[in-house]
Amino acid sequence: MKNVNVNGRSYRWPERPLVVVCVDGCEPDYINQAIEAGRAPFLASLGKRGTCLTADCVVPSFTNPNNLSIVTGAPPSVHGICGNFFWDPDAKAEVMMNDAKYLRAGTILAALADAGAKVAVVTAKDKLRALLGHRLKGICFSSEKADQVTIEANGIADALSLTGMAVPSVYSAALSEFVFAAGLALLKRERPDVMYLSTTDYVQHKSAPGTGPANDFTAMLDRYLGAMDELGATIVLTADHGMNAKTDALGRPNIVYLQTQLDAWLGAGATRVILPITDPYVVHHGALGSYATVYFSDAGAVADAAQRIAALPGVEGVFTREQGCRRFELPPDRVGDLIVVSERLTVIGTSAERHDLSGLDAPLRSHGGISEQRVPLLASRPAGTLPQRRWRNFDAFDLGLNYLR
Repeated sequence: MKNVNVNGRSYRWPERPLVVVCVDGCEPDYINQAIEAGRAPFLASLGKRGTCLTADCVVPSFTNPNNLSIVTGAPPSVHGICGNFFWDPDAKAEVMMNDAKYLRAGTILAALADAGAKVAVVTAKDKLRALLGHRLKGICFSSEKADQVTIEANGIADALSLTGMAVPSVYSAALSEFVFAAGLALLKRERPDVMYLSTTDYVQHKSAPGTGPANDFTAMLDRYLGAMDELGATIVLTADHGMNAKTDALGRPNIVYLQTQLDAWLGAGATRVILPITDPYVVHHGALGSYATVYFSDAGAVADAAQRIAALPGVEGVFTREQGCRRFELPPDRVGDLIVVSERLTVIGTSAERHDLSGLDAPLRSHGGISEQRVPLLASRPAGTLPQRRWRNFDAFDLGLNYLR
């Protein structure tokens, strides 16, 4: 049976359908609390019949870097996607990092398809579709634009008929349910060798583990995963990042407005703060996350500014480009002179006037830092002898193809 080699790692050919699921924003306690409440019987069963690990995601703990790490089996230093948003020095502009031209490595999905595997990808938000489907000969579409699919662009002519659902609002739990409903229908109809499903964290941004909406969401995915398991698929579940409250004891947002501080210290225009959490879907987080990178016009100002930033309340760590890229496995040419990470209960903004929090109808919850790095890595089948190593969310395909019995 042939192996497929991708980015320095070898993957065995799937013996049965493999479904890898990335649950956006899935702090492990979402699963634990739903199991405790009796809402997730399939996930609860994995403790005896499957494989249950806790893994580390990529920092910055944002959607794009981690989804691309999962499907390439490699960190951002290899695949190049180090945020949802970055400063493009060639364009001299702040841009979304959702164009496949920014991707520097091939995906496991494309390699398996090239080798003859039947591959399907369903993602909630369309911002990931082009990256996940880069050079993929197979099915790849998003819930967000399921009504716009074509054979040429998506490998499927009619995605809506798979689920019987209308196109959901991008700000809804239904956007993720569409992913699972479509995945289950594809498993029944197409029997893909490998399928990748990626959700949205709308619910997790609004609801803490154990709350009604959070348990409802986990119960929903549990039903679909159980149905896929009954069809004989191997399921591996992980997350792109965790999620934490970013508030004080009264529920008010804890925000470090970093651009405002730097402007006060060094003058306007001396620095540029980039928030890689930024994407088109800011209603539920206001473009506020726990990671930022800073560019300086004067390299001589970096060291003093780093000390000042580190002394700000709510800041967990400040790293030079070299330090941060080494620690977090990031591409140096896509990171500023400093990397700033905030503490668990704090987010980083630029300036107050640049963040619209009017859409928040619940206390702010977000991600991006080291405190959101721990994520589940669960499988529906037992494993053979597992190596004693630091498991990462981007080991999902390695676990699913190389270790499960």
